Amino acid sequence: MAQIDYFFGTISPYAYLAGDRLERIAERHGARVTYRPLDIMQLFDRTGGVRPAARHPSRMDYRSQELARWSEHLGMPLRMDVPMTNMAPSSYAIIAAQEQGGGDVGALVRGVLSARFVDGRDVAEDEVIRDVLAAAGFDPAIADKGLFVGAEEYGRNLERAVDAGVFGSPFYVVRDSGQKFWGQDRLDFLDRHLGTL
Repeated sequence: MAQIDYFFGTISPYAYLAGDRLERIAERHGARVTYRPLDIMQLFDRTGGVRPAARHPSRMDYRSQELARWSEHLGMPLRMDVPMTNMAPSSYAIIAAQEQGGGDVGALVRGVLSARFVDGRDVAEDEVIRDVLAAAGFDPAIADKGLFVGAEEYGRNLERAVDAGVFGSPFYVVRDSGQKFWGQDRLDFLDRHLGTL
């Protein structure tokens, strides 16, 4: 069984635009996904990236156009008027839920991203985290109980990402082959690669 490490930030619009394609690809190939939310801003700092606030206006203008194109192409509504927020609380909840089990982690990740990019909700708020946990079949109390484990693993995910050559979100690493795929627009290549294993 192929093992995929999925590195992403819970404030990444491109991770949102991946939708459920990763899960459908993994199911088709019998692959197992480990969700590894991380601090995408620290990842940029560690790997030569530039935080959005410090990027040249021409890059940010192109990014806005590209996100709008992908949103239309995929038929996925996308709000970009949401303010920056702390991605740690939602990340801790995903990590704790994955550890505890009992629900659908992929649905949880999509729920967090949709809460932000469709509903415009603040994914750092306890109420939002509890709502998406419950909707994905998890105990909403994970938001309170899993903080310590989540915080430790969140830091380790950043180190794992740097060690694996990850530099953006979403980023998929196939452990079995070492092949890396950056971006929701590379999921077709991941699908093709898994078919060769």
